[in-house]
Amino acid sequence: MAAKKKKKVTRRSKLWTRLNNENLLDYRICDLGINLRNSPVKKRIDQLYRELVRRKIKFKPHFWLSDEWYCPDGIPGVAIPFFLAHPRLKRLEFDFMLEVEGGEHKWCMKLLRHETAHALLNAYKLDQRKDWRKIFGRPNASYPEIYLPSPYSKRYVLNLPNWYAQAHPHEDWAETFAVWLNPKSAWRKRYRSWPALKKLEYVDELMTEIKCLKPKLRNKRQLTPVEKIRTTLREYYDDKVARYGMDSPEFFDRDLRKLFSAANEKPRGEKASKYIRRVQQEILEIVERWTDEYRYRINEVLKDMIKRCDKLDLRVNKIDKALMPEMTACLTMLVMNKLHSGGFHFAL
Repeated sequence: MAAKKKKKVTRRSKLWTRLNNENLLDYRICDLGINLRNSPVKKRIDQLYRELVRRKIKFKPHFWLSDEWYCPDGIPGVAIPFFLAHPRLKRLEFDFMLEVEGGEHKWCMKLLRHETAHALLNAYKLDQRKDWRKIFGRPNASYPEIYLPSPYSKRYVLNLPNWYAQAHPHEDWAETFAVWLNPKSAWRKRYRSWPALKKLEYVDELMTEIKCLKPKLRNKRQLTPVEKIRTTLREYYDDKVARYGMDSPEFFDRDLRKLFSAANEKPRGEKASKYIRRVQQEILEIVERWTDEYRYRINEVLKDMIKRCDKLDLRVNKIDKALMPEMTACLTMLVMNKLHSGGFHFAL
């Protein structure tokens, strides 16, 4: 019997996982050869389906890989960002954005529940109901370019960062559904004294009413699937970095001079820029936790501070124990000032 010829590998998709960032960036997204079926996120989609079954909801959204998280109008399905399909792409995303949206299990489940709510709304056309509009508001309201949330409001549930439920009635619905669907949310206890409880109870009643009904919209369309994205990874990240950096908070020289001293003053200590680099990761984690701002944007402020400290030739004049909380407080103030003055650019 003649030996079988080895199938010639013509796709570059077998090579990119071993490339460094610079060479990988020249790949078009459509040439990566990735799919949901063999991706780490598949298990999380299966978990979502089990949560829907647990609630006796027959509807199941379909999923596909695209350039970001979203649920298009008129489609009862959800797009998932391509970088979640492979560990190498997650590393690339982290190198550029300092975090991977949905990269951790808990975060991914929050996003899946949120986007499933949008898909379910499309499937059953829920926002056409009078009772839905009475609870959540006008569905045809324009999505804002920026929004100014009230961080301490109890009229909205808390699921995704940046108080996302406050951005639009559709996002309020999606966040409320996500909390309701989460089997570990204990929403009746968690939101017991909040006005948001009324929304959760409405979702509970609505799902009891429609869970066995067939969806009104049942197509399996996909918008911008990964195999049709001819953008290179370099082009993708050039655009993404520009979008996420466009609303970084500003800072002023007087803030830096409160933290550090000029080089000609005594005592002449470590360069301020070197100090910021040394504590950068620790400060990022603290400020991200307390502001719910994207880590990339916080880091952009730190990078600008480093450049400005070098320009002003500023030095450390305090011990770490005293400077660290001041530095953290200053950065938190800058981020919160941005929140209350310019708002958050709509990103999801």
